Amino acid sequence: MVADFRRRFWVALALTVPVLALSPQIQEFLGVEGALDFTGDSYALLALSTVIYFYGGYPFLRGIVDELKQKQPGMMTLISLAISVAFFYSAAVVLGVPGMVFFWELATLIDVMLLGHWIEMKSIMGASMALEELAALMPADAHKLMHDGSTVDVPIGELALGDRVLVKPGEKIPVDGVVEEGETSVNEAMLTGESKPVSKAAGAGVIGGSVNGEGSVTVSVTKLGEESFLAQVISLVREAQESKSKTQDLANRAALVLTLIAISVGLVTLAAWLLFTGQSFAFALERTVTVMVITCPHALGLAVPLVVAVSTAIAARNGLLIRDRAAFERARNTQAIIFDKTGTLTEGRFGVTDTIILDPGFSSDELLRLAAAVEARSEHPIAQGIVASAGRAARAEAFRAIPGKGAEARVEGRDVKVVSPGWLRENGFTLEDGRVDAVRAQGKTVVFVIVDGSLAGAVSLADVIRPESAEAIRRLKESGVRCMMLTGDNEQVARWVADEVGLDEYFAEVLPQEKAARVREVQARGLVVAMTGDGVNDAPALAQADVGIAIGAGTDVAIETADIILVKSNPLDVTAIISLTRSTYRKMIQNLAWATGYNAFAIPLAAGVLFPLGIILSPAVGAALMSLSTVIVAVNARLLKG
Repeated sequence: MVADFRRRFWVALALTVPVLALSPQIQEFLGVEGALDFTGDSYALLALSTVIYFYGGYPFLRGIVDELKQKQPGMMTLISLAISVAFFYSAAVVLGVPGMVFFWELATLIDVMLLGHWIEMKSIMGASMALEELAALMPADAHKLMHDGSTVDVPIGELALGDRVLVKPGEKIPVDGVVEEGETSVNEAMLTGESKPVSKAAGAGVIGGSVNGEGSVTVSVTKLGEESFLAQVISLVREAQESKSKTQDLANRAALVLTLIAISVGLVTLAAWLLFTGQSFAFALERTVTVMVITCPHALGLAVPLVVAVSTAIAARNGLLIRDRAAFERARNTQAIIFDKTGTLTEGRFGVTDTIILDPGFSSDELLRLAAAVEARSEHPIAQGIVASAGRAARAEAFRAIPGKGAEARVEGRDVKVVSPGWLRENGFTLEDGRVDAVRAQGKTVVFVIVDGSLAGAVSLADVIRPESAEAIRRLKESGVRCMMLTGDNEQVARWVADEVGLDEYFAEVLPQEKAARVREVQARGLVVAMTGDGVNDAPALAQADVGIAIGAGTDVAIETADIILVKSNPLDVTAIISLTRSTYRKMIQNLAWATGYNAFAIPLAAGVLFPLGIILSPAVGAALMSLSTVIVAVNARLLKG
């Protein structure tokens, strides 16, 4: 469409030059009246104007047919009526009807309309380049590893599941897959919004379109075509941009009303000038044409779609994927947000939260180091949590599990046991320490470290709270959103997490099938509720909520029950999506206010209310003002920030 409007504009502009030269009004204005007259000049003027009308005006003439078929008269209807009235009236004058031609107004009007649409289309293209930007992320070829160890460059379309590809430093990863050999870091910023390079080693998943860092890796293909992460993202972006919103429906209704007003005011203008002023029919007709052109609801029709395109692109670039446009708009009215605990506010894994020293001869680091040495060979989640939190561990010998109670080993010549409270009671250890009682009251798991028969300290563990959770809750509360949590954990654990992150309310010991009922309870208070979960056992609750947000989807973006999908497991992205939806709505309202306000000012001006002051607008000037309003709306949409 950009190329079509550009081509028609240049052809129409070239033909406009002789039209201006042959027009009596222009000759009179330049003081060369009659200098270019020749036999049949009026017919030459008609011929040139006919080409401009049918060729340059074709997009608008075709548009009126489409609008009338859909019974939705709008911008194209007004433009077509304006240029058709101007053309056929002027043609009738050339063929003998008394009056004054204004072919030059027709030509310049079409020129300005084509130029305005050309600029507008370029603005639209700039605003909705999200799909092209995403598609451009994927390289065209891949280095396929053959059975003999050689590599062959093949188009991505020729790869099959299980094929192995070599990705060299600095190259784009061609497919979704799993690293088989090598270590590197990968920049996934354009896909997930993650600013820091992500380390990848054997067994790690990689996303097609991300940029490989410093190392060469061999990747086994796991997803192709429409199943790939990037293809799913592109599909979601397309759906979101094409989906109509309630605000768009409002704009469409306003555009229809404005069209009817324009036609009515145009007819009233024509009648008023003829009946009450004594002006010529040509003058009255020019006022009518100007009213129709300047009132075109073009800016109004673009006010919302352009903002939708920009906001969807911003969201996709930051790993915020919109499935349901209407739900995205509802998110700006969120009054309460309910978080699932495990995997959303927390990481879903055990980690050390406290170390309690009971023997002054040990430090916290030493205690953890010894405990980790014993637990290094255990697969128990508590053991893995201690090892992960310690960072480094000493070497252990003579490891022995104590069934149901813990484990022991020789570490640096010392006998070290990591045991449960039950083992302490059975072996005659008594302990009265308020610090231990306090962490138990929080629902945390407590294990004890015994070194050479002496109680050295205690380690408490719990599901690790994400470092971003507290900041996300703080921002949400500052924006007026009430923050809640659902969890199947006991009251103590729920209270501890709620206190740590600053929640307003929590629901503990909730079974998966009861989560949707809890969402309904909150909705019954009259609140607009968003639910945030991992999209698996939270599916009924996500569907029940006014806005369902699946967090931490990773490469699995096809979560049917969620309205919005957040690629990363970062609660701060929840605040980002609410902030974006509010910014998007503000831009829509700004554009709608400009488009309707412009018309409220322009219609009387076009009708000629300032004619007594010597101020009068030609159809071409009206077209220029209408096009300018459209460009302003387009530029304002592009100023939207994430």
